[in-house]
Amino acid sequence: MDGFKIDHIAIAVPSITDAAATFELLTGHTCSPVEELPDQGVNVAFVGSLELIEPRGPATSVARFIDRRGAGLHHIAFRVPDLSEALAKYRDSGVRLIDEEPRPGGRGHRVAFLHPKSTGGVLVELVQE
Repeated sequence: MDGFKIDHIAIAVPSITDAAATFELLTGHTCSPVEELPDQGVNVAFVGSLELIEPRGPATSVARFIDRRGAGLHHIAFRVPDLSEALAKYRDSGVRLIDEEPRPGGRGHRVAFLHPKSTGGVLVELVQE
């Protein structure tokens, strides 16, 4: 289970609508339709391999992130073939998990997050299609 490929890089933005044109210009890709993920408190859209995430309200973790740090890099996501197996491997290796079990993510994928205290200060998302 080594050599996972990057699935996407997520950027927290106050508004997908306002940010989309900039990232379309930078990447040459068209922004996907916005997906609502109310269980995670965010809306997401993809511009190529960039995920734009906007908070659905002021009390969400992404809103707090933007309030503390401003808009910017939020997390890096790696594609894994078996998310449950990957979580077990990392848990057994002492990696701190944010999600003990997979949850629904953007594009219909299953996702789980690793705590930045175990990954060099970077929030890492694992993605299984």
